[in-house]
Amino acid sequence: MQQVQGFSLESLLRGGLGMVTIILIAWLFSTNRKRVDWKLVGIGIAIQIFFAVGVLYVPAIQGFFAFFGKVFVKILDFTRAGSGFLLGDLLNTETYGFIFTFQVLPTIIFFSALTSLMFYLGVIQKIVYVLAWCLSKGLKISGMESLSVAGNIFLGQTESPLMIKAYLPKMNRSEIFLVMVGGMATLAGGVLAAYIDFLGGSDPVQRLMFAKHLLSASVMAAPGAVVISKIIVPQTEEPDTNVTIPKEQIGSNALDAISNGTVEGVKLAVNVAAMLLVFLALIAFINYIFAGGIGRLTGLNGWVDNFTDGQYETFSLQFILGYLLSPLMWLLGVCEEDITLVGRLLGEKVIINEFIGYASLAELKAAGAFAQEKSIIMSTYLLCGFANVGSIGIQIGGIGALAPSKREWLSEYGMRALLAGTLASCLSATVIGMIMG
Repeated sequence: MQQVQGFSLESLLRGGLGMVTIILIAWLFSTNRKRVDWKLVGIGIAIQIFFAVGVLYVPAIQGFFAFFGKVFVKILDFTRAGSGFLLGDLLNTETYGFIFTFQVLPTIIFFSALTSLMFYLGVIQKIVYVLAWCLSKGLKISGMESLSVAGNIFLGQTESPLMIKAYLPKMNRSEIFLVMVGGMATLAGGVLAAYIDFLGGSDPVQRLMFAKHLLSASVMAAPGAVVISKIIVPQTEEPDTNVTIPKEQIGSNALDAISNGTVEGVKLAVNVAAMLLVFLALIAFINYIFAGGIGRLTGLNGWVDNFTDGQYETFSLQFILGYLLSPLMWLLGVCEEDITLVGRLLGEKVIINEFIGYASLAELKAAGAFAQEKSIIMSTYLLCGFANVGSIGIQIGGIGALAPSKREWLSEYGMRALLAGTLASCLSATVIGMIMG
């Protein structure tokens, strides 16, 4: 696998082309192209570039993300202490190999409980307040919007709006849309920890590397979500930039908060396991029809094998997604050898979910399928977020329950929010790829 070569004029031009393409797509779907605040767009992209340069080249910022990366990695070790008691030697990957149910799902449960405790103690609120204040003052968005977007870095797309539920009925269209896009573009802490375990495996160096990049991806997604959402649904009213954290707590005491978080974690873990089981089975079923039916009867299997030099052996869903999205991947700066692989990952994320995308990334990485290490890092950023078709229904149901008067807007903006969340992730991946070289 070719290693990263470093920043160059070619990477700058490719990255610039990718950013222009993303901004152009967002502008074409804008509800009010004349009211787009291009100053906000410029500041948002500058913030993303700052984070990308910092994560890759600035020791102080690298140290910051590395520190929190080590915290997440340590949490994974704590999780193993608990799951080791229940599962014993079944956690030994050298003996039994990597078993997703035993290695990853306990992480979701423990981190959900820990997040709930941190929320009860007020730790998350303080961190979110600082991030929200920076977003509000830097990008001139409303305090409640920034609070929701910043909260999404740690909480899920239905949990974060709870922090601003009292303000949701008063929000205008642009603000509601950003709440939706923020949920689509960022990752919750529980699944972020699971992805670190998933991609890094038992290698401490790999785990720390992916922890750093996944944290960076989720943070970079916040200004990216603001940029894209304010192009597609521009702000036409003067925003209130005051940031106020609600005083509500999860649970009546610390133990109650841990219990509530554990129950929610179990629900999330079971939901993740069920989705993976069903969707992986569906993909196998679809590929059976494509390869065993269409591909075999028409001779497409042999053509696909020859056309892709063995990268795809049969006519499959992965082949279709990979080549359908490969032009966009080239524009974003992915090397030519990997554009179909990365395109496939993005396609799987959007039409199914990000867990399937990261599962495929881990599988392809383990198989040595990528020509460049850069493609793996860019994919890590590209898959960040909950931008998939199913999330539209989740947001309509979750946010709609908190603000029934806004359900019509949520339904109206569902597909646009999916597009915006995807473009925000693409923007982060493009920026990090440009700086990597």
